[in-house]
Amino acid sequence: MAGEAAPDLAAEVGLSSPGIQKRWAREYRRESPDALRPKPKGRPRAPDAPPAVEITELERLRLENERLLAEVAYVGTWRALSAQERR
Repeated sequence: MAGEAAPDLAAEVGLSSPGIQKRWAREYRRESPDALRPKPKGRPRAPDAPPAVEITELERLRLENERLLAEVAYVGTWRALSAQERR
């Protein structure tokens, strides 16, 4: 993967745009690996709202898999960017 052009790398890991990997790298450098974790969608719950429904094991594993795929994509992107900077 190292040394590939950004569009080729994005296509290889299934990203819709090479700009995504640049944004991930910027967020990672600025905020640490936690910046790449999925963000909650929608508005925050009201303080008196009932607790969220417990997610199933399958759902939890799917979310973890999604996070790990994002990490792998980021590492590949980071390696490619590092290789380009060294040239």
